[in-house]
Amino acid sequence: MPGLLRGVARTAVIAGTATTVSNRVSRRQANRWASQEAEQAPPPQEAAPPPPAEAPDKIEMLTQLGKLHADGTLTDEEFAAEKAKILG
Repeated sequence: MPGLLRGVARTAVIAGTATTVSNRVSRRQANRWASQEAEQAPPPQEAAPPPPAEAPDKIEMLTQLGKLHADGTLTDEEFAAEKAKILG
């Protein structure tokens, strides 16, 4: 019986050691593959700049400005100044 127990214990130690070594090798290989993929990956492409915002329609802006002036929200001087800004 003592020989059987010794054989079982030895087998358990060998199996545990083999599992530990196998896990280390697997982890090391996975790290190597990951670093190789990172080196071989193409560089990230630069993001395209957003399209320029469309300039608001001058006619529409003048119409809104005229409504504000007609409502009395804008004085004559403010209306003239804003109109000059819109027309350039």
